[in-house]
Amino acid sequence: MPIFIILGIVAVIALLVMGSVMFHFFGIWIQAWASGASVSFVTLVGMSLRKIPPALIVRAYIQLRKAGIVSISNNDLECHYMAGGDVLKVVNALIAADKAGINLDFMRAAAIDLAGRDVFDAVCTSVNPRVIDCPDPSKGRVSIDAVAKDGIQVKAKARVTVRTNLDRLVGGATEETIIARVGEGIVSTIGSSDSYTAVLENPDLISKRVQEKGLDSGTAFEILSIDIADVDIGDNVGARLQAEQAEADTRVAQARAEVRRAAAVALEQEMLAKVQEMQANVTAAEAEVPLALASALREGKMGVMDYYRLENIKADTDMRNSIGGGETGENTKHTKV
Repeated sequence: MPIFIILGIVAVIALLVMGSVMFHFFGIWIQAWASGASVSFVTLVGMSLRKIPPALIVRAYIQLRKAGIVSISNNDLECHYMAGGDVLKVVNALIAADKAGINLDFMRAAAIDLAGRDVFDAVCTSVNPRVIDCPDPSKGRVSIDAVAKDGIQVKAKARVTVRTNLDRLVGGATEETIIARVGEGIVSTIGSSDSYTAVLENPDLISKRVQEKGLDSGTAFEILSIDIADVDIGDNVGARLQAEQAEADTRVAQARAEVRRAAAVALEQEMLAKVQEMQANVTAAEAEVPLALASALREGKMGVMDYYRLENIKADTDMRNSIGGGETGENTKHTKV
């Protein structure tokens, strides 16, 4: 095959490839050229080969040029896209910051975006401060409850006006930290008040003391103001706690009295047992008396007349006890306690 035929085929293929490329990228290229942000065909082809959507990068590049920001190249936009960032949000944030006179360069905006923060929303919050409800109603709480020194519960609601601090946005704490710190400050201020009436008379005292604590330190926001939206009275916590303490003391006293009563009953039963034991000993001793008398009579140590005199004395004693309302000898033996 002649060489000129091969060259002709190669030229035709090259023309077809160039025509396809121009057909595919001509719309984007003409749009960029007409907007004053011209991009070469080579750059567009390179974006396509790197799996970068050329239309997205060119659109963002055009926005920057139209906004008068010329320090950012399309190569910067490509790098940010390949790093996983949101190019359009970064570009919109840069344009908004430039129009608002906020010092924000591309590197910081890209870092904020790659950190997972919404950089465009941060710039908007810097321009238009946001109001945060404290406590957050979405969390299920409607007020911050604290107890003054007089025992009265005070319920407060606050509204915190914040502005984004772009210098601390990367690594700074979020809105939840602001809400938690403000809530802690409100509880501390109410708890240090001598009476709930002082809080009701000067609700601005809460906001002043809370704002003096520098609650925005280490956060991604700057607190502009803390306003008390509502103050209400809750339960008499002090009285309720005193009543509960008195009830608990009563139960403790009753338990101690029951212990003492049980000890007294046990001691009484012990004494009764001892009395019965002594009575048993007395009965046993009395049972030996007839035996001793019989032995004395047998041995001649005691006469019959002595025995009769002893019985007469015993009968006389029983009669006197009966007359005096006492118990006889027989009854005494069988007395039970």
